[in-house]
Formats: sequence, structure tokens, C-alpha cells
Amino acid sequence: MRKRAERVEETKRRIVEAAVELHEKVGPARTSLSSIAERAGVERQTYYRHFPDERSLLAACSGLYMEQNPLPDAEAWRQIADPEQRLRHGLGQIYAYYEANEAMFGSVLRDAEVHEVTREVVTQRIAPAVAELSAALAAGWARSRRTRAAIGLAISFQTWRSLVRESGLAGDQAAELMARVVRCAG
Repeated sequence: MRKRAERVEETKRRIVEAAVELHEKVGPARTSLSSIAERAGVERQTYYRHFPDERSLLAACSGLYMEQNPLPDAEAWRQIADPEQRLRHGLGQIYAYYEANEAMFGSVLRDAEVHEVTREVVTQRIAPAVAELSAALAAGWARSRRTRAAIGLAISFQTWRSLVRESGLAGDQAAELMARVVRCAG
């Protein structure tokens, strides 16, 4: 029984890993069930036995991906008393994370614009984590709408991509620029 359970779990993991690889390359909206099954080396029926719908697969994929690639630790940032130093440190870590996870975040966030199930997973899994990062960086700053908006802009993946990929800034330069924007807003 135990060996059978291990084989079932291994098959499920292969399916999830295959889906994660495809989601990173082509995005969840463009990943077909057939391509996942083929990459995982399973039949369609096996896929459906483990994942009866797309929602259950995306939940498993996002869980595995975030387990293997956790966001920076906002709790550690709270130990930095000076809000401006905390912001610079936090943005530096967020931007390094974006650089390391650019392909996946780019694919998933792009697809969340047009694919309902991807949007749900982003809303349920990524949005609360980003809100926690934002709250940690906002501590000690004026509680104004402008400051919250500036911090939201600063931690946005799209902001990082625009500053680093489109404008050619280094990650630390982008973090410094956004720290100045937040300071001006506050």
C-alpha cells in the first residue's frame, strides 16, 4: 500500500512539475492539458484522476512554485527601525526576487489579465503576500493615500520590469529611484 501511495504522489508531482515548467515558458493560459500529460509522461486519464479541473492544477502549481521560490521575508524587514532603510532593503530584495523569477511572474501576470482561473490564483495566493510586503514597507511612513500608492507602485513587478528591462537601470538603481519616489510622496 505504501509503495502504491508513493507512486501516486510521484505521478502527481511529475504532473505539477511539468505544468510549472510549461506555465513559466508559455503561461498558464496557453498550456494545454495534452502538453502537460506528455511532458509528465502520463495519459490524460491519469492527469484527470489527480486534477479534475484546471483550478486544482493551478493551485498545486502555485503552491509548489511558491514553496520552491518564496517571496522575501517581510517579517525580517520589520527589524529595521528606519523606514527609509527598510524600504531600500526591501525593494532591493523584491527586485532581486523579480529578476530571479521574471519568466514565471511575467507569464502568470500577463495571463491573469485574460484568463479567469489564473486571475483567481493570483488574487488568492500572490496578492495577500504582496499586501504583506507592502504593509511591512509602509510601517513608519505617513499613512497617506499618496504614500500607499507610491509603495504599491514601487513593489509592482511591472514597475521593476519597466525600470530594469525597458529603461536599462540596474536593480539597485531602480530600487533607489523608487525609494526616492516614496520619500517624495510621503
